[in-house]
Amino acid sequence: MEWEAPALVLSAAPYGESSAIIHLLTEEHGVFHGLARGGTARANRALWQPGNLVSAVWRGRLADQLGALSAELVHGSAARLLSAPLALAMLASACAVADGSLPEREPCPRIFHLLTQFLSLISLDPEMASWGGMAALLRWEASLLTDLGYGMDLSACAVTGQADGLVWVSPRTGRAVCDSGAGAWKARLLRLPLLFLDPSDPGTVRDWRDGLRLTGHFLARDAFGQHHRGLPPARLRLVDLVDALPDEDTAGGG
Repeated sequence: MEWEAPALVLSAAPYGESSAIIHLLTEEHGVFHGLARGGTARANRALWQPGNLVSAVWRGRLADQLGALSAELVHGSAARLLSAPLALAMLASACAVADGSLPEREPCPRIFHLLTQFLSLISLDPEMASWGGMAALLRWEASLLTDLGYGMDLSACAVTGQADGLVWVSPRTGRAVCDSGAGAWKARLLRLPLLFLDPSDPGTVRDWRDGLRLTGHFLARDAFGQHHRGLPPARLRLVDLVDALPDEDTAGGG
């Protein structure tokens, strides 16, 4: 059995003296695991960094075995972000969330392409994209939830049926709620930042915090909770980093 395809590196764990177990995300094959011999050697260490886009080859005698991986670097996102802590934290969080939530070996073309676009965005101009990239990351998490079957319904208010003025989300049902429809339940609802409804909105720092709390609730309860796992440490570190950012009227100024 053998396949060759573009792939995103999601994680790399040492195995034996110099090899590594690699988790990849591909369009056609979904999340795929393989053994990269010499993967932790100095010459190959940079290749298997999470977030890198590679041209991967997987080979195995049987379809269900671990198999052997080799690859060539196409775009090295990780190395471009070493001086941009926020962007690097976003990369680490996205890769860890995808690695821990997506089912193994099931095609996920939309999530693969959206994640590839997001990683390209933040790596091509790390300083500026750290700010616009946060909104893109949150929208990617919302798309991931949808593809996993846990998507939020932001089309109309669950109480009044109106399609505008949506500012809350029910933590139980994932349906949007307008301010007038929230009533006495407002304190129990999750705030819905405009960036989830307007693709051009970069959001404010407060929006990022609220957005991370919103998608984090459903990721923790559904995508990870259904498998009795907590959110990845990289996702929790991103929340801490955003919580420590100074408040701004708008995030776009950096």
